[in-house]
Amino acid sequence: MLEEVTRTLQVDGVSEASWPHVSVVMAVRNEAGHLRESVGAVLAQRYPGRLDVTVAVAPSTDATAQIVADLQRDPRVRSVDNPAGQTAAGLNAAIAASTGDVVARVDGHAVIPADYVRCAVEILHATGADNVGGIMAAEGQTPFERAVAAAMSSRFGVGDARFHYGGPPGAVDTVYLGVFRRLALARVGGFDERLVRTQDSELNLRIRATGGIVWFSPELRVRYRPRGSLRALTRQYYEYGRWRRVVARRHPGSLRWRQVAAPATVAACMAGLAVAATGRRWGLVPLAGYATGVAVASVAVGRRLPPDIAVRLPAVFAAMHGAWGVGFLTSPRQLGDD
Repeated sequence: MLEEVTRTLQVDGVSEASWPHVSVVMAVRNEAGHLRESVGAVLAQRYPGRLDVTVAVAPSTDATAQIVADLQRDPRVRSVDNPAGQTAAGLNAAIAASTGDVVARVDGHAVIPADYVRCAVEILHATGADNVGGIMAAEGQTPFERAVAAAMSSRFGVGDARFHYGGPPGAVDTVYLGVFRRLALARVGGFDERLVRTQDSELNLRIRATGGIVWFSPELRVRYRPRGSLRALTRQYYEYGRWRRVVARRHPGSLRWRQVAAPATVAACMAGLAVAATGRRWGLVPLAGYATGVAVASVAVGRRLPPDIAVRLPAVFAAMHGAWGVGFLTSPRQLGDD
């Protein structure tokens, strides 16, 4: 792919010196544990053109602000304040403060490979897409994080989203992070600052609604660090469910089966428990069916994992699905209206 696209660039008269200026944007909060590695991977890119980084810093309770100040010793790094503390507001502030023709989003707990930016720019050029992205390669360090990574890389855990486990390149509904044409971001007005979560998928919906293409490529593989505790994972997926319901209200018809499977399962189990409470034991069928599915998936996913990781899979699957489902079902109608 790289050689083919490079030849295309040369045929079109684009020299190495005229590769587009790329601005990497990050919105960070309490990322002291991963930020140096994340920004370091950006600065180590093997990209022929100009590249810089703008970091939007939210109020943090750790050393995030000091680390960003230290990183600015490199002239390619600058920062902007994000007093609201929300991801969408921070990303918009970083985009506004940057000047690159191509805008690449990177999270403070994500690590991009050395050829990521170059490959993304080549794919943008070859496909004519407005946004390209790849695989969210979850990699944990602790046994619990590794169990979450395994669950997030399975179809039972996250459905058919290619950015979780790979697949053929092509147009999709959304991708992880994203490398955008600035003109596309300007056309749709950037990220919606009313959304605390799911800002990326909602932005991609608007890009596609205006005729743009969102393109997935398995060549773009980003290392992602999962949440480190069951409580943090549950909170994360609860928020995902709540805010995905907001996006569904704004964009009717945008829901995919993977996004309604968890709410439907939670609703069926709760209804079944209510029936079982009246003495009709057949009401336990939905819960028993889901428990069986979790057990089978845990065995299938965990068979190549060490026992101390595999044994955590049932709790991880249940937390992901249950939290997403409850969050979706209980999402207030007025959420996101501010």
